[in-house]
Amino acid sequence: MFLLLLLLLAAVAVPSLGQNASGTINSDGICECSLILPDNTFPVARMEYLERTSRQLNLSVQLEISKVKEYTHTMSVYASRLVNLTRRVESIETGGSYTQLDFELLKLEIRELVSLTAQLKVTLNGSNTIINKLYKEIENISLTVSKLESYDKLNVLAIRREIASLRLRLSDCEENQAAPTPKTIDYGSCEHGGLLNVSEPFVIQLNWKGSGYKYGGWGKDPTPLPAKEELYWVAPLLNEQRLDTFRLYASYDELLLTRNPIDKNLVIPGRYPNYVKTGQGSGMVLYNNSLYYNCYSSRDMCRYNVDTNILERQTLTGAVFNNRFSYQGVKFQDMDFAVDESGMWVIYSTEENAGNMVISKLNLTSFNVERTWITKQFKPGVSSAFMICGVLYAIRPVNTRMEEIFYTFDTRTSEEGRISIKMNKMLELLQSVNYNPSDHKLYVYNDGYEVTYDVIFKPYAPPANSK
Repeated sequence: MFLLLLLLLAAVAVPSLGQNASGTINSDGICECSLILPDNTFPVARMEYLERTSRQLNLSVQLEISKVKEYTHTMSVYASRLVNLTRRVESIETGGSYTQLDFELLKLEIRELVSLTAQLKVTLNGSNTIINKLYKEIENISLTVSKLESYDKLNVLAIRREIASLRLRLSDCEENQAAPTPKTIDYGSCEHGGLLNVSEPFVIQLNWKGSGYKYGGWGKDPTPLPAKEELYWVAPLLNEQRLDTFRLYASYDELLLTRNPIDKNLVIPGRYPNYVKTGQGSGMVLYNNSLYYNCYSSRDMCRYNVDTNILERQTLTGAVFNNRFSYQGVKFQDMDFAVDESGMWVIYSTEENAGNMVISKLNLTSFNVERTWITKQFKPGVSSAFMICGVLYAIRPVNTRMEEIFYTFDTRTSEEGRISIKMNKMLELLQSVNYNPSDHKLYVYNDGYEVTYDVIFKPYAPPANSK
């Protein structure tokens, strides 16, 4: 059409070839003439604008027709679903068979219809009478379903929900039920299944002589005299691991406050040798008002009464001394005295047993060895040991912050065993570990610090052949 308009313009604006025009001849003999055309320029830009506008209008009309067809289809689908939903609600209203699943499906379909209706309202960019009517009907059906569910005549659904809730609560109780509280083990009793675990370390304080005294021992008398309800002792050692002095405290509070200490000096002034009462190593322990320790530079056992200051000595036959087969990382602990529920023990090594641990039970009256057990555990491979109910528990280092209770020897059956109980520690070396049957604690001397651990036992399990 545009080309046709151009041709018409040319026919109108350009004169015919047969038309005459006046002119002149110049000096070169060339004819010159002038032609004046009328000013009737065609508006091409406007025509192009009209053409673009026409195409855009045509596309818009086609798009709106498509939307109308789509809305019509969507409306028919919604109407069909709404009719189906209405029938199902009517069936429930008339007393038909229904379950909780029926209600849940109805609620799900209602939620879907509400969502789709909201989307349709957005696409229409405003309110629409038909859409608003649909939305109102959906709301009415939702209210009807809620009423039917709440007015359940036989309360079947409510009972089912209650049963399901009870089952869930019972299941939660079974899953979250705390382990039964183990029976409390009486102090001094062996009615348990042996060592189960130990607590985290509880640091009491630094020893009274200061951080320079890294070796030593401390603890509490498990069998104090009637006049002494509590009796704590602390025995820091000199650098050469010699026991010269130790302190006693009449109570835990006085220990913490370092108040009213009773100092005991084992060095006899003016006597040669003046170390006749001194000891060596960190294996000492206080029991029944007497301190048991390895007599200085000998294989003798010393028993020092803290009230009378009387010293008794007894040779431990075959025992090595002077740092021969001591514990790993701890010097001069050739003899390690231990207390448990049955009395006093001493742990040591002999040349005949090639440095393996030897356990002897002491008679407190005669201060002699009653019986001896030989183990296969190399003593220098152990960092410390203690006794509980006649069972030896040996410890070894894992790293600078942890030890492991790894070996047992039961003197009642002469059986060895392997366990793995981790012990966290504050500093690197445990110079002394003493079990106290009167409070079920381990009293540990850790690089000069006084530390305790709570002992946790397994429940008592009677022998299989017991009746």
